[in-house]
Amino acid sequence: MPDNAKKYFWGDDLSDLSWEKHKKYIIQTLLEKGDLASWRWLFTQVSKSEVQKLLPELNLQPKSSNFWKIYLS
Repeated sequence: MPDNAKKYFWGDDLSDLSWEKHKKYIIQTLLEKGDLASWRWLFTQVSKSEVQKLLPELNLQPKSSNFWKIYLS
């Protein structure tokens, strides 16, 4: 994970955070709190259609959820 995305996981032990184990958590955190650079990185790791399918399972604020539903449609 690049440094510009790591800053959103300040409360987590980054040595224990892995894409394989924590994929949904990483996606959720970056969609909720991330910036353009972290979103660009995220969408190199996972397709927009996969994120779209995951949206109902993610714990996003209503504004964020609505934004991503529109953006990914």
